[in-house]
Amino acid sequence: MRKPNPPETINELMQRVNNIAGVTLGELAARYQFKTPEHLLKEKGWPGQLLEYVLGASAGSKPVPDFELLGVELKSLPIGYNGKPLETTYVTTVPLTGLTGATFHDSSVKKKLAHVLWLPILAERELQPVDRVIGSGFLWQPNAHQTAQLQRDWEEQIELIALGEIEQISGHLGEVMQIRPKAANSKALTDVIGPNGKITKTLPRGFYLKTKFTQQILFEHFQG
Repeated sequence: MRKPNPPETINELMQRVNNIAGVTLGELAARYQFKTPEHLLKEKGWPGQLLEYVLGASAGSKPVPDFELLGVELKSLPIGYNGKPLETTYVTTVPLTGLTGATFHDSSVKKKLAHVLWLPILAERELQPVDRVIGSGFLWQPNAHQTAQLQRDWEEQIELIALGEIEQISGHLGEVMQIRPKAANSKALTDVIGPNGKITKTLPRGFYLKTKFTQQILFEHFQG
């Protein structure tokens, strides 16, 4: 099957999402003749790449939502047999310089999470990547309470970075969203504001949604 064009409407996107519910990643890859890795140690992004391809995501590496035309971001969510998320969810990179006047309202976090297509994947550790099963995807927009939680976590941690105190940030900070190093290796350093206000070097960082937050999103959708 040829590569799907980007969906032009929300309905078209959700039709595609419904069509792959209950299918394994291996079956889906075979259907579209999409390359399948032996294991995910070196190809951790493979499930996401496959889903982006099949659903017609168009953004690539551009800093815009995956379905640019619709303003919708795709987030696959590995879950266990108990229906709970198995890992945190990467949102976007953390700005480490040029933070004067930065606001949550204009942040990439706010833009990325404005409208999300969540795609749960049954990905219990014992399952090979090809045997992981796609669940029922759904659209989500943060409500006022969730937006306030995200804003509080963003502001608290960005303020520390702006003050040159990035080393004070650990995964324990943040009620629903944490900052963690995000780099393929320890040589991939980037500029950051140092303790004395001078630019120094550090590992790139990423914003990640904590599992209790994504679990709440799942619960509200499927139980609510």
